[in-house]
Amino acid sequence: MTDSAQIIEGTLSAAGLKFAIVVGRFNSFITERLLAGALDALARTGCDRADIDVVRVPGSWELPAVARELASQKRHDALICLGAVIRGETPHFDYVAGEAAKGLGQIATTTGMPVAFGVLTCNTLEQAVDRAGGKGGNKGFDAAMTAIEMASLMRRLRGTA
Repeated sequence: MTDSAQIIEGTLSAAGLKFAIVVGRFNSFITERLLAGALDALARTGCDRADIDVVRVPGSWELPAVARELASQKRHDALICLGAVIRGETPHFDYVAGEAAKGLGQIATTTGMPVAFGVLTCNTLEQAVDRAGGKGGNKGFDAAMTAIEMASLMRRLRGTA
């Protein structure tokens, strides 16, 4: 890197930013832990509770439709999408996990709205518990931190920070 390179990056301050958290109710014993982690991250980084909307959907399959609607409203700086898809005995897991990931990725790229992917795709319930506040940390917290940094970065890139 040269001395003249300009580095542009986001910060981890959520003060003054607005977020929507879209959370699936399916596997709620996991997703409620993810939601608690996301809310904790936002609070610790200075986000006012009034600047957070929590939107509940039936499951991970429904996340992209609601995320697209929220992105089109342009009321938030970033979306945090939380869900838990746990592999079963049928290929259903592959369809739900794949389409949730693809749909949320498309929303981010087509709208320019940062969309943090906090959807657990685990082989076992034990893996999901580990990633929702157990020994693997809390992926809801991690998704919120990603959303904060990306929202800050996008504001800087757009000259609105």
